[in-house]
Amino acid sequence: MNKSLPPDLPKTKTFTFSAETEELDAVLSFVNAPLDALGVSEEEKIILDIAVEEIYVNIALYAYQPGRGPVTLRWTLEEDPLHIQIDFMDRGTPYDPLSRQDPDITLSAEERQIGGLGIYMVRKSMDEVSYAYREGQNCFSMKKRLFVSEQSDS
Repeated sequence: MNKSLPPDLPKTKTFTFSAETEELDAVLSFVNAPLDALGVSEEEKIILDIAVEEIYVNIALYAYQPGRGPVTLRWTLEEDPLHIQIDFMDRGTPYDPLSRQDPDITLSAEERQIGGLGIYMVRKSMDEVSYAYREGQNCFSMKKRLFVSEQSDS
């Protein structure tokens, strides 16, 4: 069921975090704030949280090696249909995770090459994903349609 955005909920919000795994809880809280305000189900939040964790942790572990740097997250809510877009922007080493070939999931874990399963799960769980390198930044975006029930207002 579609639901319009509450008037006090911003349509977009941006925050810059230090790209460190210790910031993951803060990142998830940032992304979950509008989902909670909309009454998105726990199941949908878990799907989004897994995707956010996958992208953020990879930035934290690999983008600035051997150092550390910032990662900016922006969420944008849109209606008709209701969906959220989450953008990750960092100035780390240029890397397009979408250029990686999907893993052969018909093979056993022992037979499969290491790596690539996380971005595969992100691709499969989101409605849209994209990557671009613009103005010295990695820009990764993912979009997911949201379903909420009218009972979530209680």
